[in-house]
Amino acid sequence: MTENMMDWLLEQEETIAAVGDKHDREGTFPAETAEMLINAGYTALTVPEHVGGAGLNLPDFLRMQQRLARADGASALCMGWHNGLLYHMRQYDLWIEEQQQFLMKEAVSGKLYNAVASERASGSPARGGLPETTAERTNKGWKLNGSKAFASMAPALDYAAITADIEGEGPAQFLVPMKTAGITIQPTWDSVAMRGTASHDLQLENVELSEEAKIQLKPQPVPPVNGWLLHIPACYLGIAERAFRTAAEFSRSYSPNSLDGTISETAHVRSKLGEMELLLRQSEAVLYKVAEQYEALPLEERGLVQPDLSAAKYTVTNNGMRIVDLAMRVGGAGSLSAQSTLQRCYRDIRAGLHNPPMDDIVLDQLADEALKRWE
Repeated sequence: MTENMMDWLLEQEETIAAVGDKHDREGTFPAETAEMLINAGYTALTVPEHVGGAGLNLPDFLRMQQRLARADGASALCMGWHNGLLYHMRQYDLWIEEQQQFLMKEAVSGKLYNAVASERASGSPARGGLPETTAERTNKGWKLNGSKAFASMAPALDYAAITADIEGEGPAQFLVPMKTAGITIQPTWDSVAMRGTASHDLQLENVELSEEAKIQLKPQPVPPVNGWLLHIPACYLGIAERAFRTAAEFSRSYSPNSLDGTISETAHVRSKLGEMELLLRQSEAVLYKVAEQYEALPLEERGLVQPDLSAAKYTVTNNGMRIVDLAMRVGGAGSLSAQSTLQRCYRDIRAGLHNPPMDDIVLDQLADEALKRWE
């Protein structure tokens, strides 16, 4: 399936890019692309083979994400959350069997899933934010009330794992069908970056759930390591690659009357193209080496590569921003046109700074590693 899907993505790249650009301009969700991906089996990429999925390992999944993001970063980020969470669940066998099998089978049938944990008042869960959304016990099960933020692909979600606080017990997650009464999508996503992710807020008002909706986690012998989050740098690398290709194509076609040939023959443009190629190669080397290391290690040893996972996200995302900046310098003032692919890449690549882990957390973690190594 890996080869076939990569070929399919290549064949559909121009279509997906055009749809993504249209929805970026309109600030809407690219539902047509989501439907294409569902029909092609993309929602089952990381689902185990015995359930009917492709069972992709982490490096192969990331290559898909990079290819998809080269066409449309917003669609790639959305699908990254869905497939990444399922990969993580599969790797660590996180939920009790009944709940886990149910969600995996739903993904095979084309249903979309995401975890929704952030809230406006609490900030990012990655920084320790606790939910103000509440879960109250009822005679029939549970009742949820509150608001959640940044629910990526909200208009298309079939299921959301919503974090809520149970009084006296603390936070828990609930698997919530998005068509449940009491859930309202608040169209709050007005970001200039990743507009097509439609990461709106959710309003939960007396959302009645069964007892079984509370997600039951299995005990873990070692703390799970979030290798699945490498889908984030893979996405932003694809966006940077699109900018690089756009600039390279422009350089080979643009021939001002002050030159005999195209600007691709001038030293200052060649220098920028060379630097972009170097940064792309560095980023891919770092990203896929770490992914392969993570995949090869037994669960109990994966904590050893946690600093490398964080460093990969920092390196790839920041290299990506540099690639886009250089591409815009090649493109000149025209790259600021609202019709330019480059201005979209410029906006979208910035969003990577605000996906976990954030730069300051990564650098603090790496400082700890350095001090430990040299004490």
